[in-house]
Amino acid sequence: MDHIKDFEAAIAELETIVKKLEEGDLPLETSLQLYERGVQLSRFCHARLEEAEHRIEVLNERGELKPAPPSLDRDAEETPGKNR
Repeated sequence: MDHIKDFEAAIAELETIVKKLEEGDLPLETSLQLYERGVQLSRFCHARLEEAEHRIEVLNERGELKPAPPSLDRDAEETPGKNR
């Protein structure tokens, strides 16, 4: 149960955990174990999404792919109404 295969598997397992916890029919200890696993899965997914953001490529003016500049996230934070 500790090994996380990939992002998609983590999301699927997280969805299952959420459904079980929402039903509310579990003993307290089981609920706590599921909650802890959910936190692990959530952190794993968040880390994978951050990695994906850093790998995003953008087209330059000539139509060539290049890595997204590190300032892309900072620009969006500084100007909240700005569309990407």
